[in-house]
Amino acid sequence: MSDMSECNEMAENAVQEIYRLSSYDYPLPEEQIAQQPAKQRDLSRLLVLDCLDNSRRHTQFETLYELLGPGDLLVVNNTKVFPARLFGRKETSGKVEMLLLQFPVYVKEEDGICQTTTQALIKSSKRPKLGSVLHFSDTLQARVEALLPDGKAEVRLFSPAHADLEQLLEQHGEIPLPPYIKRPEGSTQEDALRYQTKYARHIGSVAAPTAGLHLSNPFIKKLRDAGIGFAEVTLHVGYGTFAPVRCEDIRDHTLHKELIRVPEETAEAINTTRENGGKIWAVGTTTARTLEFAAGYADKMGRLRAIEELCGLYIYPGYRFKIVDNLITNFHLPKSSLLFMVAALAGKERLFKAYEEAVERGYRFFSYGDAMAIITKK
Repeated sequence: MSDMSECNEMAENAVQEIYRLSSYDYPLPEEQIAQQPAKQRDLSRLLVLDCLDNSRRHTQFETLYELLGPGDLLVVNNTKVFPARLFGRKETSGKVEMLLLQFPVYVKEEDGICQTTTQALIKSSKRPKLGSVLHFSDTLQARVEALLPDGKAEVRLFSPAHADLEQLLEQHGEIPLPPYIKRPEGSTQEDALRYQTKYARHIGSVAAPTAGLHLSNPFIKKLRDAGIGFAEVTLHVGYGTFAPVRCEDIRDHTLHKELIRVPEETAEAINTTRENGGKIWAVGTTTARTLEFAAGYADKMGRLRAIEELCGLYIYPGYRFKIVDNLITNFHLPKSSLLFMVAALAGKERLFKAYEEAVERGYRFFSYGDAMAIITKK
């Protein structure tokens, strides 16, 4: 083989490695999967990964404000997690657990009954039959309308006329924590408070945008007082975001679509910040995906505008970011689409060196864990 052919083969192998699912695995001791939130939101640890000088430093999240400057803009996802996990009984009296995969947005009142259709995962000793009714309380039942692939079902929820569905779920449901957070007795009152950002306003997610869990109200005020802008978008996090990637070539994976909103004031804040040379900081991968999707709707001058759309944007290495300069994020699961996105911004090799160091230094991982700040622009 000629030297040139050998070089070409090595280059091809390197490219393929970037897209190989197995290359996104990493060892993590189980004890480093955070089971509880930090005692105080902004007192978790922070690994700062500077992609400009290839440096890493270790600090506390509360020092993040030192990385931002006047004129920078912090953008967050203001979605609110709803109590999507319900426990009840089948008509045969057998126990059943149901996880709503999206918040029902359309409610129809008929004959003194509120009803709405949505999708859910149903867990029981035997799969409920088509047409069977599941009882969660005297005021909340569900009928199985269709059995779908992957254990999903289409269900019709029933409640009394004029009932507030959000309130009923608050009364009878639980916050759906990720399966790696072990709660044999179910989620707690502390989880209901801490697995929710301080600025959560628009209900619709089955999982929290966890990078935002580190932001306390005093910390946000400190940023504002320092001349740093604060803007909000909405992406309702669905179950599909956390679906396992099964394709060995990650390019073959697809994401399900999630509803996003970029309000006019946020679009204008981003446009002004960019025009004035400020940096756009995305808090979390959901915010980053929303902003990058919105870039596809920019006008001819590259200015963002308000949008409300279904977003299926899938970001993996090779993607060039158009809006996001810097990212605040948690540590993500091996072989996950969220890890691919972060690798696209930071560079895969650089990111995995940071992860290796985080494991060695005992960082806490995943939803209730510590954070990273990834810098690509100063």
